[in-house]
This record gives sequence, C-alpha cells and structure tokens, in this order.
Amino acid sequence: MPAAEDLTLLIQAARAAGEIALKYSGPTAQRWDKPDGQGPVTEADLAVNAMLETMLPQARPDYGWLSEESEDSAARLSKDRVFIIDPIDGTRSFAEGSATWAHSLAVADRGEITAAVIYLPQRDLLYTAAKGGGAFCNGAPIRVAAPAALNTTKVLTAKPNLASQHWLGGAAPAFHRSYRPSLAYRLARVADGGYSAMLTLRRSWEWDIAAGDLILREAGGVISDRLNKPLLFNNPTPLLDGVVAATPATHLELLQALDPKGPGIAGQ
Repeated sequence: MPAAEDLTLLIQAARAAGEIALKYSGPTAQRWDKPDGQGPVTEADLAVNAMLETMLPQARPDYGWLSEESEDSAARLSKDRVFIIDPIDGTRSFAEGSATWAHSLAVADRGEITAAVIYLPQRDLLYTAAKGGGAFCNGAPIRVAAPAALNTTKVLTAKPNLASQHWLGGAAPAFHRSYRPSLAYRLARVADGGYSAMLTLRRSWEWDIAAGDLILREAGGVISDRLNKPLLFNNPTPLLDGVVAATPATHLELLQALDPKGPGIAGQ
C-alpha cells in the first residue's frame, strides 16, 4: 500500500480519535495506574484504542498491530507492515486537564516508518508526513530550525537527562531547556522549528516515537538513539535506547557531548 494512502487513513483515524477523546473531561475521566510503574491510563485512552483497533485493521487486514493499550502479540513480527499507535500520548497531561496530549499514529514498513500523524485536538494541530513527501502541520510545510550554536538553542528534555554521569566532562552543555510531557509533541515541535532538539536518555516505547520519527526526518531533522544508532521499529521488545532528535548540526553536537559509556536512565 502506498505511503500516501496509508497517511490518508491515519489522518481519518486521528480525527476520529480526537472526537472520542474530547468527549471526556480529563480530570474527571476514570483513571487507573498500570502495573510495574508504567504510568496511568484513563477510560479515554481505552475508548480511543478500541476504535482504532477496529478501524485500522479492518482497512488494512494484512498489517500488524502494536499499541500501548493493546496486549502485545508476536504475530506482528511476521508482518512487513505494522500500525504503531499511542491512543493518547501524554496521559498524565490529559488527566490533569492540559492541552499538550496527542494522538500518535504510524505505519512501519520492515522497520522504517513510512506514514505518520501526530494530532493535538485541543490545540487544533495536525502534523503529518508520508515517506518522501515532506512534513506538514495543518497542511502547511514545516522545516526544522536554522543552524545555531548549541549554547543558544532551545532543547526539550527532562531534568534527569542533565545529570553529570551522562556527559563527557561531567556537565551537560549550556543550552536552554524546556519540557513537554508528550514525547510525540516534543518531536513535532522540533520538526516545526519551534525547538532545535529533543533528548531523552530513558528507554522509550516505540509508540511514543514512531510518528515523530518520520515527521522529524521529513522536516530535515536527524534522529537516532543515544548511541547514534538509527531507529528501527517493530522490535520483539518495542523499546528504543533513548532518543536524540534535532537539526543536523545540533544532533552532532549533542552526540559529541554525550558520554557513550553513560548509564542511560533506567525504566521506561
């Protein structure tokens, strides 16, 4: 199936997901904590996931399925193409009543993302990309920020990533740090030029990163794991060894500053 046709399907699915999620009030939605410290889930996450798990496989019955809110199955590993879905990325943000949560939908073809959507319905932001077709926000082309010295750049990252053990010389570079709870939204903001980089040294679930991976690359950015290995998706254990996503120059500078023998950050 051509990536452009998959993208059309993902856009339809994302908008339908937004209609469902907006029927819930985040702070009053029923909420549970997942086992093993994997974070919260709400009735909105489950309702969106149920719709997507019906809609998307019906449209592409030969595709595999990987979603944060579905029980994983090894059956996806035998499929060339796989949906990789986070029904609501930034569930804590959703539950607190913030508007920075997103629907993250992607298709991986033999490990490479070929169609992707990140949709923030409360902010009316629809980020889209199909392989080779560029990246867009609400239909307008987007591009990563212009090159800049690292000490003047804006980087989206959590405070634990600045700890001394992760950096050569024992200190993180002097960049301007900001934070957003949704990894997908962080990647989208680098793609649209609002920030020069996003960085997480924590092991990251594929569904948080998949859509942003393609949108960032189609916008002219570079993305890798924390050891500068390319990201591949639909792994047996769907975890990535951190993520460094940035403009080309900033990506290089961050990797040169990171200690490759650093421990990373435990957990997901």
